[in-house]
Amino acid sequence: MIIEAARLGGSNLFAPASRSVLFKSLGLTILLLAGLWFGLGEAFSVFAMPWLENLLPGLPDWAGWAGTVAAIIAGVGLALVLALFVAPVTAAMAGLFLDDIAEVIETRDYPGETPGRPMPLGQSIRQSLGFLLVVGLGNLFALILLLVPGINLAAFFLVNGYLLGREYFEFAAMRFMSPADAKRLRSRNSTTIFFAGLIIAAFLSVPLLNLLTPMFAAGMMVHLHKMIAGQRRAKAGTD
Repeated sequence: MIIEAARLGGSNLFAPASRSVLFKSLGLTILLLAGLWFGLGEAFSVFAMPWLENLLPGLPDWAGWAGTVAAIIAGVGLALVLALFVAPVTAAMAGLFLDDIAEVIETRDYPGETPGRPMPLGQSIRQSLGFLLVVGLGNLFALILLLVPGINLAAFFLVNGYLLGREYFEFAAMRFMSPADAKRLRSRNSTTIFFAGLIIAAFLSVPLLNLLTPMFAAGMMVHLHKMIAGQRRAKAGTD
């Protein structure tokens, strides 16, 4: 079930009907990440550079290379911090475009079923901001654990597997039920959804490909929700 949902989510990325959503999602994701990059660089210039400039004059003449080394370290540090933001930014994008992605998939792949209801704009924005906060805090925790030998990489996958699986699935389920019912459905299928989230976390870990995470994850979870809902209907019909 999970592998099939992932396959279908991947095949949806470049399907003709999905291209307009893909370009909007990808463009806005890149724009936000670029804004974060320049913002982080400006913050470094304002807060960190004065400290480095005060430190370097006290170094011996032979240590003039320290400025170059500091600049390289700063660049690597900014890249690592930006990587921290990839997950929450792509998650926020999913909140904005999930209904568009779901509508394409439901119309094309499930034409005989009742389509889901788009979330009201206000609720969609609240969900996106909540998703941004939850995933951001989770990845901050994972970043701290990167300093702990032996569990650093595992922390990234476990945190993102749980958070991304939970949030994307609930987004997909809320097109058909209340938020409370979506949470209960997710709770009853927590193991399946967690392992699906691990696939999303693996997708997220690949540079450049991770910019497509909103499209892939949303499409995958729309299919996974349909499969789980279909199992529930089949079980109910045999009771």
